[in-house]
Amino acid sequence: MWRGRCPFPLRAVRIGTTIEDMAPSGALPTLSPMLATPGPLPAAGEEDQWAFEAKWDGARCLGRASGDGALRLVTRAGNDATATYPELAPLGERLRGRSAVLDGEVVVLDAAGRPDFGLLQRRMGVTSRRRATSLAMDHPVHLVLFDVLYLDGRPLLELPYVERRALLAELGLGEGPHWSVPAYVTGHARETWEATLDAGFEGVVAKRLTSRYAPGVRSAEWRKTKHLVTLDVVIGGWTEGRGGLSGLPGAVLAGLDEPDGLRYVGSVGSGLSGRERRELAAYLAVVRRDTPPFVNPVDVQGAHWAEPRLVAEVTFSGWTSAGRLRQPTWHRLRPDLTRLD
Repeated sequence: MWRGRCPFPLRAVRIGTTIEDMAPSGALPTLSPMLATPGPLPAAGEEDQWAFEAKWDGARCLGRASGDGALRLVTRAGNDATATYPELAPLGERLRGRSAVLDGEVVVLDAAGRPDFGLLQRRMGVTSRRRATSLAMDHPVHLVLFDVLYLDGRPLLELPYVERRALLAELGLGEGPHWSVPAYVTGHARETWEATLDAGFEGVVAKRLTSRYAPGVRSAEWRKTKHLVTLDVVIGGWTEGRGGLSGLPGAVLAGLDEPDGLRYVGSVGSGLSGRERRELAAYLAVVRRDTPPFVNPVDVQGAHWAEPRLVAEVTFSGWTSAGRLRQPTWHRLRPDLTRLD
């Protein structure tokens, strides 16, 4: 069943903590987020032991509310991002009177309400408050909250996931102007998979209902499974590899046929074997050309062009705001689809 709201005493020293973690009672600690292990969805016979959340394509962030209306945001790398995302400051005021450490994901939503990492990149790393405030007008961020680690001076790390989520719900944060506490699903892994795929999310995160929070640890108690899309693309060029790949394709330049011509959609190099690179080098030498076959600009240096004859199958996780393949991986050449004219 759905829980929450959907947009859609001794303390042990744990792996991943720091000296700052061993703060006096009542002080907010410095922690690193718990991470999920890549893997398949839990089997149907055990899915009722897991909670399922949408996987958001954003940047992990811990929010530290001191109870006086202030909120400090810390990235997964430990950097202070408070000034970077000024529109999240009202969350601190919403938590006035309650001290807490919250775990979540900072995202930027596109016009369809889906997270767009390309848009988020424009906001990341900005330290000027004036610049950050200006960017927040055009590309406001949204903080997706899905865990609470400390509350009113009480460490919650040893509590099971379901109890932490219940305490998070009891904070009554609801749907704020720039934050939310999305739902999770118990069981129904395949339904969640289909729903997140249809909604355009990056994938699913499965969390064992009994899992404790292990700061800084990539735990098998949390499992992430990404959606991958398969696509046939036309090869219109290539870039040379480095080092031992000198003279061979380091990446191919991929395009899609559209009414006005071949549109460049990105370069694909990940997943290519040495044998495939050598074969491609031979094929591309035969179909070389002096001008780009694409109707739009190609933003790569040192490109070699090719007649758009060869077709390849690739997988990718989505589209960037610039219309490029996100995280593309080479799968195979499709000789059965080779274009002869």
